[in-house]
Amino acid sequence: MASSSCFLLIAFLALASWQAIASDPSPLQDFCVADNSSHVLVNGFVCKDPKDVKAEDFFLAAKLDMPRDTKINKVGSNVTLINVMRIPGLNTLGISLARIDYAPLGENPPHTHPRATEILTVLEGTLYVGFVTSNPENKFLSKVLNKGDVFVFPEGLIHFQFNPNPYKSAVAIAALSSQNPGAITIANAVFGSKPAISDDVLAKAFQVDKKTVDWLQAQFWADNHN
Repeated sequence: MASSSCFLLIAFLALASWQAIASDPSPLQDFCVADNSSHVLVNGFVCKDPKDVKAEDFFLAAKLDMPRDTKINKVGSNVTLINVMRIPGLNTLGISLARIDYAPLGENPPHTHPRATEILTVLEGTLYVGFVTSNPENKFLSKVLNKGDVFVFPEGLIHFQFNPNPYKSAVAIAALSSQNPGAITIANAVFGSKPAISDDVLAKAFQVDKKTVDWLQAQFWADNHN
């Protein structure tokens, strides 16, 4: 009986210690520049040989000082994401960056980043921002931000930014705590999935008739990320 209890204790401790380290580890070397030519599949990217690393692996002439076109989609925003796919040197460093341009009355619609917390700074204009906590509270926290203000969106929570000014554009810079934060735009995912989610499912979930769901699914759900 004692040996059985001892075995269960050891198994529990092993499981607990495994869960404690089941997250992205800190880098074990100075850098791990992504080798985009490798066909090996790993969680992230294979490291380039350090002898072949160049300064260009950590550089991108992103022209983030230049305004982006906010008329290319119906939501009136343009997200320029700088992640590991654009700067290989970001691999394993757990950070990325985005410039977000907003047309007058434009928005970055409700979305989530499944792998990152976001901290956003307003460079120009005014933004109305907010996020919703998880079930069951679904508490809505929002704030009006002006130039120089900063706001944090916790990892995985649905959030948005909206430019309430009908005459002036707005610009923000966001830092995200992942080399590849991902983005799931709620409307696009729910009503623009391929193949489409059954209208029976969505009509029940949103408590509307199927004609409304069919109309929503027929819309063009553009991606505002570039």
